[in-house]
Order: sequence, then C-alpha cells, then structure tokens
Amino acid sequence: MSERPNLEVGAKCRVLLVDDSPAIRQMLRLGLAKHPHIEVVGEAEDAYVARERIKQLNPDVITLDVEMPRMNGLDFLERIMRLRPMPVVMLSSVTNQGSVAAVRALSLGAVDVQVKPSDGFDDRFMKRLAERLLTAGTSKLRVPGRLRNTGKTTADTTARLNAWNGKIVLMGASTGGVAAIESVLRRLPSNTPPVVIAQHMPASFLSSFVERLSQRMAMNVQVASDGVALQQGTVYLAPGGMTHTTIRRDGSQFICQERTGPKINGHHPSVDALFLSAVDFAEHVIGVILTGLGRDGADGLTQLKCAGAQTIGQDEASCVVYGMPRAAFEAGAVGIQLPLERMASKICSFADRGQDPIKVFE
Repeated sequence: MSERPNLEVGAKCRVLLVDDSPAIRQMLRLGLAKHPHIEVVGEAEDAYVARERIKQLNPDVITLDVEMPRMNGLDFLERIMRLRPMPVVMLSSVTNQGSVAAVRALSLGAVDVQVKPSDGFDDRFMKRLAERLLTAGTSKLRVPGRLRNTGKTTADTTARLNAWNGKIVLMGASTGGVAAIESVLRRLPSNTPPVVIAQHMPASFLSSFVERLSQRMAMNVQVASDGVALQQGTVYLAPGGMTHTTIRRDGSQFICQERTGPKINGHHPSVDALFLSAVDFAEHVIGVILTGLGRDGADGLTQLKCAGAQTIGQDEASCVVYGMPRAAFEAGAVGIQLPLERMASKICSFADRGQDPIKVFE
C-alpha cells in the first residue's frame, strides 16, 4: 500500500475539478467558493487534461466524474492510484450503472462517492460535498493492493476456522470502509462465523456492493432482512435507507431485525444501533470497528466490551480516516488494535471452539 501525507492543519484544501460538463464544473466552482476552507485551483474536462493539471497544480483532492469521454473516471482513478495516489471524491449518477461504478470506485481507493442530485446542486449538497472534500484532504490515503485473482477467493486462503464456537461478528465502518471490508472478508474462510456489517453508504449503492462481494468472496453475501436467522458462512449487510439493523436472540438463534427510526449519529444504518442491540448476549459477540469519520459505534462497542464481548479496532496506520476507531479506542472499547491484514485470523481465533472455548446457549 502507498500512503500520502495529511493536509496541513489550518491550510485550505486545494481542489481540482474533473468533469466533461462546463455547466457542472461551473456549479461546483461557484458552490465551493462559498466555503472558506476550500480553494478550487483548477479544472479539467477529461482525464488527459487532468493528468497535466495534477502535475502543474499538485492539488490536495480531486473531484472526478464517473462518465467522461476519451477515458472514463474509473479507468483514470485506477491509474491515479497506481501511479500517483491522491485523495479522490467521485461524483456518480443515481442509476443502477452509477451505483456499480460507485462501489468499484470505493474499492479502488476513492475516499468517497457523492451522488449528483437530479434537481441541481443546492446549498445542502454543496455543504455535504465540501465536508467530504475536507475529510478527503485530511485523510491518510491507503491504496488497496491489487488482488492477483479478481474472481472468488479460495476458501481458507489465509484464516482458518476449525470448529465454530457459536460467536457472531458485528462490524461497523464508514469512510474508507468498502475497501477495508473487502480486505477483511477476502481473508475469511467459507465457513466464517456469521458477519453482520453496518457500512455508511447510500442505500442505492448497497445491491451493487453485495453483488461485488458475492462475486469475490468465499462465503455467501446478502442484504440483511427482518426475521432472518444468522447462518454460519454468511455475511449480512445492513440495508440502511430509513432503518437500522439490529440483532436479537431467540433461543439458540440470532435474528436480524430492521427497525425504523431517526438517524443515529447522523446515519442510517447506525453502527451504534447494531452494537447496542447485542449487549444482552455480548459474550457471544465479536465486535469490529473499521475506518470512518466521527464516533458512530464507539458507545455501542464500549458497552459490548463491558458486557463481555471481544472487540477489535482497526489501527491508525491502516485507516483512511482514524475517527471511529480512535473514538472507540479512547473510550476503552477496543480490546486489540490490528491492521486489516491481521483481522481475519484474529476473528477466527476468537470464533474457534479450540482456541476460545465457551459454552454456547446455556
């Protein structure tokens, strides 16, 4: 992996706009001009012009349109991450094709993807985009290493689980989470303990993320749905939208529940909502918190640990944004901090009857 230094504290975030539409670039330029901590230093109408602008201007962050002539945004992103890694915020359409592209962009190393609103770039969108650009500018860029095999990973490639002890894995992530989740899951065996994930992302991206993981992972991957019993060898992604994914225990089973309600910590789904729902059976839980901005998950992981759960936090060096893991660590919620490449083995160690014997469902 390559790493890029953070934006200096107090400095303006210098942004390069890359979009083939002059109208879009103008709206972005005028909208971002209202934000005192952002400076638009240049524009480019395609990847080839952008390459020269990057050399000339050395921006902190670029915004990159997915669909462009001559070379599309995803191909350019892949080249950027291979040849000159830097923070990128992608702009995507709300179409199904756009959601597939957005998930691929996140897996390639884009810090964030923002959906272009169909009714224009209003102040609310521009404020959100500015916040994402500032986050990107202050992030520690981690570029995912390229997999030798782009198809499904072989079961038990890295981590092994000999005899499952009944524990379930609850995982939360935000900025940088798509690539981080892929990194952890591809090292888990096909007989992985059940994994339930709350990842902050637009609900419109979820099906594309599930499809991508299903094509690349040894285990089953599906969207969590109300009333579904957790099964070994399956990963469940919280759907978000207007709901929070929670877990309840029913005898010898753990059941997904989708609960409607307001956003928690500004998010649907909330990591805290997932973690807090499992406190009553925390001794059967492995809690994992990955890269992300803010502190969603810190309170829930604290209560899980206090109630007997084993907890893992992503270490600072491997995080795109060491926000959520930092908040959890400083709260005393993290039992062990690990880089991504060591998490699968530790999860399997915690979930293996031989390594960590427990009496399940007493």
